[in-house]
Amino acid sequence: MPFATYIALWNWLQRLGGPGLILLGVLDNSVVPVPGSMDALTVILAAHEQDWWPYYAAMAVAGAVFGAYLTYALGRKGGKEALERKLPHEKADKVYRTFGKYGFWSLFVAAVLPPPVPFSPFLLAAGAMKYSRQKFFIAVGAGRTIRYGALAYLGSMYSRQIFGFFHNYYQPIFWTTLVLAIVGGVVGVAFIWKRKRQHKPIIPDAKNQSVKAA
Repeated sequence: MPFATYIALWNWLQRLGGPGLILLGVLDNSVVPVPGSMDALTVILAAHEQDWWPYYAAMAVAGAVFGAYLTYALGRKGGKEALERKLPHEKADKVYRTFGKYGFWSLFVAAVLPPPVPFSPFLLAAGAMKYSRQKFFIAVGAGRTIRYGALAYLGSMYSRQIFGFFHNYYQPIFWTTLVLAIVGGVVGVAFIWKRKRQHKPIIPDAKNQSVKAA
């Protein structure tokens, strides 16, 4: 996707306001998350309209919980294979062990902490292990409420400083983001080219890798 398209999409989500947070929440809590995007949009919207910060916090939580449940349902339907298709065998086993040991708290803590703490693998694991829906909603809802409630409140309290920062450093932020996007695209194309030259699938099959390793 061209960089200009990302900018257009971001501006569109900003104009949508609360509903934009729900749409982004579904994507951010999927198996292909966009780390930091929900945090940034929640802060920016709350900074634009300080008195509405509880509304934006609530919409962010609603989008995050709904998106998380879709991933949970995917894991519940696909079983352990759903997670093993997304992660190498060793990492999938580590997620299962962590979730099996801590259960509720592994979901709650992952829901509160910002990137790069992974979240979607625990959602898939919860579904695959048929974790209680009620406990799932409580853990994810409570964690996301703390996270987005705090972000929205801080956005409303420090709106002037936030927009002052973006005004002063807009160009460095823009060019840094553009360079990172280009580098990421180049790395992605190089990886695909290498996999095709080796006659291997573009997305490695974790299950086959684990069988070979055994």
